[in-house]
Amino acid sequence: MARLVDAYFRTLKALIALCLLLMVVLVFSNVVLRYGFNTGITLSEEVSRWLFVYLVFLGAIVAMREHAHLGMDGVAKRLPPQGRKACLVASQLLMLWATWLLLKGSWVQTQINLPSTAPSSGLSLGIFYAVGIVFGVSAGGILLADLYRVLSGAVGDDELVMVRESEEVEELEAVLHQPAAATAAPPVSGRPA
Repeated sequence: MARLVDAYFRTLKALIALCLLLMVVLVFSNVVLRYGFNTGITLSEEVSRWLFVYLVFLGAIVAMREHAHLGMDGVAKRLPPQGRKACLVASQLLMLWATWLLLKGSWVQTQINLPSTAPSSGLSLGIFYAVGIVFGVSAGGILLADLYRVLSGAVGDDELVMVRESEEVEELEAVLHQPAAATAAPPVSGRPA
């Protein structure tokens, strides 16, 4: 099962890279054609916008699995382990509820917009809204798995805060927790220490 999940997330990362590549090619080509040849690619703006939306939603799924989303961890870090666990369970339940609302809304929007077509590509607008379904199902699975791990006791005390305030604060804490010998500057040769 773990292999299948890892393969799914590798596929998502590849799709994110593909979306970014296609966006760059479409936008750059369109700019060159417009300014250099007074023409353009009709689909460029529409498809680039769709690719950007897919890139953001797929990236959010990957970030959720890696617990890379930023959050407020200042209060939770100061709580005892049981308090952190309670906060984590509450936040997981709230995120599951929000994910359910997004999934339900995306499902309705996809169904409503399936017969509608985009102006320049002629593709179904349901494709645009379907990414919300992909996000909702994937994020819901991640949240349920994390919630199960917390409730079953498989999460250690150091993992009870699954967000981080900022990357800079994390780097500063890592430097502050290093041994004093590792952070001291080495003496300059030729001068006494």
